[in-house]
Amino acid sequence: MDGSTAGGLLSETWWPLAMIIVAGWFATDVWRWLGVFAGGRLREDGELLIWVRCVATALVAGVISKLILFPQGVLAETPLWLRLAAAGFGFASFFAARQRVFVGVLAAEVFLVAGWLLLDAMAS
Repeated sequence: MDGSTAGGLLSETWWPLAMIIVAGWFATDVWRWLGVFAGGRLREDGELLIWVRCVATALVAGVISKLILFPQGVLAETPLWLRLAAAGFGFASFFAARQRVFVGVLAAEVFLVAGWLLLDAMAS
């Protein structure tokens, strides 16, 4: 049985997918295990952990900014003011719910979808 048969495990269809899964698992799990081993020795208020937290926060802020200011796909069809208003509503909801991330994200999504549906209904 050669690797190019339709039912073969190493067929042309499955081989790239298997490599992506293995490479993705390896690339993320190595860092997780290093974190587990090093985590017991790191101080929460140490400079290294503060720096890591700052970098992670900056990356999340960058991704959110890109989604709001330069969206792609269906999100690009929504007006900028609606995306900004949804982000503001989500931020306010986050603080109103005693800094629960889930509440802030859900509130922003509901606001965005409701605003988009309202604009679509008004255009029809």
